[in-house]
Amino acid sequence: MIERSPLESQIIALAGVAQSARIVDQISRTGSYPVEFLEASIHSLFSFDAPNVDAVFGNVQGVKLGLQNLADGFASGGDETTASMMRYLFSLLHLERKFSARGDLQQVVQNRLQHASYKATHFAVRVNDTCHNIAAIYADTLSTLPYRITINGSAQHLRNPANAEMIRALLLAGVRAAFLWRQLGGRRWKLVVKRGQICHTATHLSRELGIQ
Repeated sequence: MIERSPLESQIIALAGVAQSARIVDQISRTGSYPVEFLEASIHSLFSFDAPNVDAVFGNVQGVKLGLQNLADGFASGGDETTASMMRYLFSLLHLERKFSARGDLQQVVQNRLQHASYKATHFAVRVNDTCHNIAAIYADTLSTLPYRITINGSAQHLRNPANAEMIRALLLAGVRAAFLWRQLGGRRWKLVVKRGQICHTATHLSRELGIQ
């Protein structure tokens, strides 16, 4: 088992947030998505007793898209796509803080995720079917909070029911990764004072996976 430093563990969890944010932005703008990373993010919701942060996403390869986008987001400059991803990332961190104050909603989400996990494990369902179940959990819980994340993109793609369900499922996955990040010692103020370290660590982990 790879021994991770506290910062590396935090970066992997934060990459989970970034990955959800990036795929949400891609779906809303283009209607397309990277299946491998969509599945890793969605199935992270079913990692109830993972032994380490890598295992939450299957392995660290499961968040290589998030690591790359995190490195880009914390580097100086960046394009419009990177800016959108960062906006969603910070929105997810804020939503997680609101959600963490509602123990009642957390219990509902946990119970329903366990049921959804059973269905995903014991029935041969596509990731779209799993997203359908998770989207309903998000709609019944996190979407009732006073803070709502606004999704920008193509009206054509946002009106597509399957896309809307994938986006809601990814938002829940992003909140779960944000909760893990905070559990591991992540704090909003560290995103400012340790910006360079975050970028360097995410880049280092990305390059270990063959991302150039």
